[in-house]
Amino acid sequence: MEHEVFTWASLFPLLKDLPPHVSNAIIVSLILLIVVIIGYRQLKRSEDEAIPEPRVTFRNFVEMLVEGISGIIMDTMGPRGREFILIVGTLAFFILFNNLSGLVPGFLPATDNVNTTFACSLTVFVMTQYYGFREHGIKYLKHFVGPFWWLAPLMVPIELIGQLARPLSLGLRLFGNITGDHLVTAIFFGLVPLLVPLPVMFLGLFVAFVQTFVFILLSMAYFSGAIAHEEH
Repeated sequence: MEHEVFTWASLFPLLKDLPPHVSNAIIVSLILLIVVIIGYRQLKRSEDEAIPEPRVTFRNFVEMLVEGISGIIMDTMGPRGREFILIVGTLAFFILFNNLSGLVPGFLPATDNVNTTFACSLTVFVMTQYYGFREHGIKYLKHFVGPFWWLAPLMVPIELIGQLARPLSLGLRLFGNITGDHLVTAIFFGLVPLLVPLPVMFLGLFVAFVQTFVFILLSMAYFSGAIAHEEH
């Protein structure tokens, strides 16, 4: 007799019939939306309350998250990194919170499904091309031709394969690492449910942050390459 695995999505009539990765993505997105709304209200306080409180508060926590991701983007992409804070920040928080949700009983992380990871990687791929054409116009196609026109028959196929391999590698890397980590954690919980799985959970916490960082770092590299100008 098979036992149905409990998930928090099963408590909501509109979510329980959806695929687990979809329902979990919706729940995590709603949690992030609530955090954003509350954080925005906190950050829009009057100037008299501009100085943060000495103790740890929700406002301080939100400011730390925003400043952290902004600092990573600016340090990696330079002065123009500000243009990419929304897209990179959204990807970072969506992936990170979904990764972390796998450590909470009752959650089946969306990033444990290849459909979700490919959706994120395809978003990066499409936005990379968008930023490239927005920056260079039709001249962006010169990136695919190479430095000399007579190299086009060789360079165009190579560049196209390289471009198409980006979303594939991004999606598979995130999917494989998160799936493997959560599978190991589940096995340890099944064998020894007390104490022993704790080191594995700390490892899972580390993997969640590292895989998020790797994903956004590669995404920023692709964005930077798309808007880069050739030096003459």
